[in-house]
Amino acid sequence: MNMVRYADDFIITGHSKEWLEHEVRPAVVEFLAERGLVLSPEKTRITHIKDGFDFLGWNIRKYNGKLLMKPSKANVKAHLDKIREIIKANKTAKQANLIRLLNPVLRGWANYHSHVVAKKAFDRVDHEVWSMLWRWAVRRHPKKGARWVKIKYFKTKGFRDWVFAATENKEDGTTREVILLKESDTPITRHIKIKADANPHDPQWAPYFESRWGKKMLNSVRGRSKLYRVWLRQDGLCSNCQQPITMNTRWDVTHIVKQTDGGTDAASNLQVHHLNCRRNPQYAGK
Repeated sequence: MNMVRYADDFIITGHSKEWLEHEVRPAVVEFLAERGLVLSPEKTRITHIKDGFDFLGWNIRKYNGKLLMKPSKANVKAHLDKIREIIKANKTAKQANLIRLLNPVLRGWANYHSHVVAKKAFDRVDHEVWSMLWRWAVRRHPKKGARWVKIKYFKTKGFRDWVFAATENKEDGTTREVILLKESDTPITRHIKIKADANPHDPQWAPYFESRWGKKMLNSVRGRSKLYRVWLRQDGLCSNCQQPITMNTRWDVTHIVKQTDGGTDAASNLQVHHLNCRRNPQYAGK
């Protein structure tokens, strides 16, 4: 038996349906009853992995022996319903303001699902959102033709047409463009499982967790900006061997004062160095 838990949601896997029904579920019911809790009838089910199940907004299922996690149909529907409500509630809003309301919702949902098999779901959401916005635009100008509506609300950006974008005037007299985010532009980044033996409280594993943390920083604009400031502070040189760190050299980031000793993630407490310098005994302890 194996269990995965997140807050009050959990999955229990077992070798047979009968064993889960007659042994595991009664034990779970008894355990919860002692604490004044009960299993939710709507959320509790016993199913085969080939048929799949929903968990935390994902559908988890094996396809021809391969386990895939995708955004669940219910989660996609709830996401689209939320977008639809925002658009309906802003029928007379300025286009730029509507884009500002939609972008955080689109970005947050796409980032949440960016570690699973979600490209098709992103494409579907983009298509549905375009349809909603087209109806929103046409409804505002019932006496105008489709071509006029398209030119007013949808622009061409590079090789991409039908981009929902607006140009607005800034207080200093300049203009800026506000563009609707496309979920399909969100890159899929597979989650790298933490090694089973890794212990964040063991100093021996500190280099491993620092390396994971440094790679995670590269996946965000804020993280890359912080690493760039550290690199500039070191004049682009390795903190150990004082040789240049370039895009073609393998490098890593570490804390000057270890987190276990009270160090923070501030740029002033970070240093970048060649990956080989950490492994080289010459620089051990530096």
